Parts: sequence; C-alpha cells; structure tokens
Amino acid sequence: MNELTTSTIVGIGGLAVGLVFGAIVQKTNFCTLGGISDLVLMGDGRRFRAWVLAIAVSIIGTHALHFSGLIDINRSIYLTSNLGWLGAIIGGFIFGFGMSQTGGCASKTLVRLGGGNLKSLVVMMVLGIVAYMTLRGLFALARVQLEGLTNIDLQAYGLDNQNIGEMAGAMLGVPAGAARAVAAVLVAAALLIFCFRDAEFRKSGTSIAAGLIIGLVAVAGWWVTGVLAADEFDPVPLASITFIAPSANSLQYLMTFTGSSINFGIAAVGGVIAGSALVALASGTFHVESFADRDDLVRHLCGAALMGAGGVMALGCSIGQGVTGMGTLALGSVLAWLSIIAGGYFGIKYLEEGSFGDAFRAVFARG
Repeated sequence: MNELTTSTIVGIGGLAVGLVFGAIVQKTNFCTLGGISDLVLMGDGRRFRAWVLAIAVSIIGTHALHFSGLIDINRSIYLTSNLGWLGAIIGGFIFGFGMSQTGGCASKTLVRLGGGNLKSLVVMMVLGIVAYMTLRGLFALARVQLEGLTNIDLQAYGLDNQNIGEMAGAMLGVPAGAARAVAAVLVAAALLIFCFRDAEFRKSGTSIAAGLIIGLVAVAGWWVTGVLAADEFDPVPLASITFIAPSANSLQYLMTFTGSSINFGIAAVGGVIAGSALVALASGTFHVESFADRDDLVRHLCGAALMGAGGVMALGCSIGQGVTGMGTLALGSVLAWLSIIAGGYFGIKYLEEGSFGDAFRAVFARG
C-alpha cells in the first residue's frame, strides 16, 4: 500500500466517521454539557446517561477489537506508561469550565457551526489557535515543564501502561490480559446498569440511539486507523474521534494545504461540520446565529481559549477523553472525564450565581 492510498483511506474513513457523528448529534441534540446541565438544573438525566451509554459501548467495542487482535490499543496515546495525572485533572477541569461558557464542548461547537451558528465559527478558531499554542507554540514550554515535573513513569513500578484493569491486576497478582478483560466487563456492565435502571432513559429512544451510535463511532475510528489503514511499511497513528488537536490541525491544514497531508482527525472535523449541515438543511433547522452582545462575545472567547488549552493538557475533550479515551479504560482518561464533569458543573454554577465566590459557596453548600 503506497502513501497516497493510505492517506486516501484515512481521509475517507475519517470523513465518514465525522459525517455520522455530526448527523447524529444534530439530529438527537446529544451534548455532554447539556447532559450535565439537564441533570444539575432540572434533574433530567437522559442526556447524561446517553453520554455514559456511549462510554459503555466504546469500552465493549474497543476491547473487542483489541482482544480479537485486530488492533493493539496499547499503541494509542491514552495507554502510554507516562501518566499525566495533573494535566488530566487541571486540563479537564479547565476544559469543562470553558465549555460551560461557550454553551457546548468542542464537538458541539463543530455541530453548531454546521447548523449555521457564527458564534461557533469564532469559538472554533480561538479554540484551535490556543490549542496549537499549547501544543507547539507560546504555551507549550510551560505545559512541557509541568508534565516533566508531575508525570509519573509507570514503568518504574513495573507497569507497561495505565489501563486500570492491568494496574489492578498487577496489585492483585492477576495476569494482565485477564485483568484487563474482567475490568472491561465489570465497568461496562456497571455503566449499562446505571443507564437502564432509569425509567425515563429507557423510554427515550432518542437518547438510547444517540449513546449507541456515538459509542460505535468511536469504535469505528479505531477500526479505520487500526485495520483499514494498517500498513507495516507506512504505519498510521492509531486514533479515533477527538476534537481539540484535530481542530488546531484543521486550521493549519487550511492555511498550508499544499504542504500538508490530511489525517484522520482533520477529515473527521470536516465530516462533523458537513454531517451536521446536511441534517440541519434537510430538517429546516439551519439558521444563522450571532452574538447577542459584548458580554456574550467575551464569554465565548474566554471559554474557547480555556477549552483549547485545557483540552491539550488533558489529552482530549469530552469526546476524545470522555468516550474514546474512556473506551481504553486508561487511568488518565478516567481522571480527565471526572474533571471535565466537575469543571462543567462548576461552570454552570458560576453562570447561575454570577461570581466565582458565590459559585464555590453554591457547590460546597450543605443542606
């Protein structure tokens, strides 16, 4: 398989995965921030459980591919032996707070852009620029120094990766493969029970469909990069859907097209926008929306910057870590996911209360 063919397969596969993702999110209103907000403000857990269902499906599908030998999930960025625990916590919290200020995460921003939302165009551009600055630009030095001071080399403790099953197995003396399989079954089962024990969720075909398809999309991403595009002479990075670094790389790709090659993430970003636009146009929901006032603009700019920086520090967004990474059961992904939820919750309280002090008091109030 030559380079052009590999690139074409990755590009078409990424575009297809993105199209499905964008279409289903636009159609079902799947939203990670919306799930947190519904739960906090209205006690409605259907959209949050759709997110959890997507994670369960991702865990099952990802581990099925791994144990079948089709992919080696240890090659992903999530399961390295270098545990960036502080970046996952701080970055996840910053990302979660940022998405509360923009009204949605990175993936929701792309979906809204496809639906005609001009605010999302500004958010995507700022998010992408700040993400690139954190990856390789002005903020990268501080990020690398933080990682150097706080990251834990798990190999020093006899661990090859940060899969929570294998880590637990090492402590209990259980073989790595068996421990990983048991952990995948137990965690996926627990998440499925959490989802379907709720009567309202069981009645919500839209929420169930959203969770199932989003989870399968994450699995499809692994299949595209790990199976379809597999070539030992021209290896492709094993990856699936995530939207922080790909948004940054997409902006660079648009500016340096003749000197760049497309990858899975860039193609998926384009697919999400296109898939969302197709559904919005077909359903008559496409409409142009702009900022309401100066405060609205400032809030979105700040939130976008926080998502860009936080997402890079955490190695992903509410989809990249919260579905794709969680599918690998990486400890860093678990920390990032919980921190994103915490950041989103605090951000909602901040918007509700109007100040950081009042938000802290609201979060930690008793009774």
